[in-house]
Amino acid sequence: MAMHSSARAQGQDVRVQDYLDDKLQSLADFDTLDSLLENVKTQHDLLKQQLVDARRDHDEAEQSSIQHVTNIQEKAQGFRKEQGDIDRRLMIVTQSETSDEAVVGFESTMEKLRRLDVAAGYVEMLQEVDKLSNECVSQLGKADEAALEPYRRLQSLVASLQPLQEIAEGAAPHLVDHVTGTSNALRDRITKHFSEDFEKTLKKLYWPKAEISVPPGLQQEWEKNIGRLLDLQRPELEAGENANRNNFKKDSPSPLLPLEVMVRPLELRFQYHFSGDRPTNRLDKPEYFLSHILDLLSTYSAFFQTHLQPLLLSHFRTSELAFVPAYIDATSAFITALLPLLQRKLTNLLPQVASQPNLFSNLIHEVILFDATLVTEWNYTPLTPSTPYRGLSHYILNTLSYYDRWLAVERDFALSRYDSIIQSADAFTLDYDTYPTSTKPTHAAIRVNDLLETITDRYRPLSSFSQRLKFITDVQLDIFDAFYRRLHGGLEAYLTQTSTLSRAVTGITAADRADLAGIKGIERLCRIYGSAEYLERKMQDWSDDVFFVDMWEEWQYRLQSRIPIGANLNMKDVVAKTSAAANAADDEVQGALFDETAAAYRRLRVRSENVLVEALTSAVRDALRPYARINPWASLSSASAGAEAAAAAALTAELDAPMTLADEYLAFLSKALGPAPLRRVARAMALSLQAYLWDHVVLRYRFSTGGARQLDTDFRALCAVFDRWVGVGYGGAAMRRLAEGIVVLTLPVKGEIPVEVKEGDEGGKGEIEKTGRKMGLWEVERRIFMDNESARDVLEELGLEVLTEHDARDVLQRRVELGS
Repeated sequence: MAMHSSARAQGQDVRVQDYLDDKLQSLADFDTLDSLLENVKTQHDLLKQQLVDARRDHDEAEQSSIQHVTNIQEKAQGFRKEQGDIDRRLMIVTQSETSDEAVVGFESTMEKLRRLDVAAGYVEMLQEVDKLSNECVSQLGKADEAALEPYRRLQSLVASLQPLQEIAEGAAPHLVDHVTGTSNALRDRITKHFSEDFEKTLKKLYWPKAEISVPPGLQQEWEKNIGRLLDLQRPELEAGENANRNNFKKDSPSPLLPLEVMVRPLELRFQYHFSGDRPTNRLDKPEYFLSHILDLLSTYSAFFQTHLQPLLLSHFRTSELAFVPAYIDATSAFITALLPLLQRKLTNLLPQVASQPNLFSNLIHEVILFDATLVTEWNYTPLTPSTPYRGLSHYILNTLSYYDRWLAVERDFALSRYDSIIQSADAFTLDYDTYPTSTKPTHAAIRVNDLLETITDRYRPLSSFSQRLKFITDVQLDIFDAFYRRLHGGLEAYLTQTSTLSRAVTGITAADRADLAGIKGIERLCRIYGSAEYLERKMQDWSDDVFFVDMWEEWQYRLQSRIPIGANLNMKDVVAKTSAAANAADDEVQGALFDETAAAYRRLRVRSENVLVEALTSAVRDALRPYARINPWASLSSASAGAEAAAAAALTAELDAPMTLADEYLAFLSKALGPAPLRRVARAMALSLQAYLWDHVVLRYRFSTGGARQLDTDFRALCAVFDRWVGVGYGGAAMRRLAEGIVVLTLPVKGEIPVEVKEGDEGGKGEIEKTGRKMGLWEVERRIFMDNESARDVLEELGLEVLTEHDARDVLQRRVELGS
């Protein structure tokens, strides 16, 4: 203990020393010693007061703890006393020897009392149900409006039982079934009574006569009978609408009772014409009965708008049903009442045509057209004005589960049509008429695109996103992929047959070589290029279509929200087929459903263009080899060359073959390719020719003045071929380096007029012209080899922009005059 006290004292001494060292660092700090002592004393008093308060709080807390423990002990003693008293009472009441036996007996008695209470409640409820039913029946035929009041109370009772039954986990199923059955039976009885009265009124109106109206004498009776049926049905309609809104369902609305009564004679007429062996009941003509329904709408829509619309407004205007077109709009209500008739017809018809693909496909197509007619011509949106009508097609494909069968039929039809397109004799010939100013696709590419657009029209009206997406992935993209494989296989076959190794190992027949050489080989590549370019462009157009834009946005939303897209669709597989951008986290990412397929066609287009360029340049360069082997350039003189005009007209004989070949190729390409790819291909071809002539002619041989002029004449003729098919001045612009090199190579002896490259008009950049600037060979040679700055100046004076100082020196060294 002494050691701990000593350690604390030493620690306090150290802190005091540190405090004094901090406060008294100079002699001037001793002047504030009094205030420092006063401050220390104040803090000491404050700490003493805090210590007193802490001790008081501790004593109070300790006293409270003791009091709490005492209270708990007293309550525990009281609980044990009460528990013992209860046990004694239970043993006396239940005549048991132990308290546990007494508890079991007491619980059994309470359970019997609870059951008795429940049974009494059941009996009371059954009496109430029976009373309401008898009261309603007694009023029917006497005071029909009064009969609705007990029925509504019974309906309310049924509505209140259902949630209670769910809370009780189905504790009283027989009671609920009895009450519900009683209510339904009563409802059927009331409906039958009201409907019979309404049918009497309809007979007086001669319904369903074509030209019908309600005379003033029957107006009150008409309104009374319709009003009673609407009042009877209104609670059910409101309950159904609330259920749809709360559960976010989109169930079809129920037909209104007055219209159900009015549709009955129309249904008899419908069954007469479109059942049995009637000539109008044909499996291959579903448009007959669909058109009949549209005729009924045209015939009676004006009547319903005139005589039913005011009644619907007066009954439903102030209720939530006013926002449901099927209840507030007379025409929509009439359509809603007719649709069950069609649903029953389709249910009976589908098993007969489902095994016959042509009839089945035709039926679905006609039903989709019928749905579109209801929406476009009759503005039918039964649920809400903003909710699209899903149609009878949704009833067939989803409710009756015929979608997979229809998809299989449409897929088989599409693939069959695709095979016939590919097998046609003119499938892979270029179409020169349809797109005269752009790259020419093959007939097969155009027909495949038309086929895919037709498929889009088939499934475009479908309301289900997953069904539309499955059409894209399982039908359209599969056809795109099949055609891509066909084009890609054609390109691979061309490369294999034209490779040196393949020709040496496998051997190629004379007919095969003829198909691969010349214009035929180039046309073969243009077919692949044109088809790939055409379908790539079409896929870009599809990606901008509003329909596919909406599909893409819905697809993005479902991916980000983790919403399933359908039982038969895998998200990863769909992403792999459509667009990798669908997995991007950025909400602003730009993509489309055909990104992956379009990218594949784009790669095929670029590759086929490269192969085309390689084939062209290889063929023309091979044709130039004899020209590169001749060497008359140093021996030609100005005298032997003759006058400049004569020299311009006389071309080197060895140039005839490559010029003819280039002319044939460019003539064909100008018809097969659009302006942009034509210029790209021609430029690549020209650059290859330029490189070959530069390396194997200009820098290989020595030139006299006459030889240089002859080369200039040959070059001008070669440029004229490009100018003829690509555009005026294109040849000189594409081979600008060679053109400027020939300007230097043809520099005259001192005093003669040189040749210079100048800027021509639009499309003629690089046109070779004469200039009035006289600059001789010796002067140019002296300044070119003086230094780089002098070389750049003289090249600028000659108007040469592409040629470098090094190139100019290499060219000048090829002149015989300078070499001597």
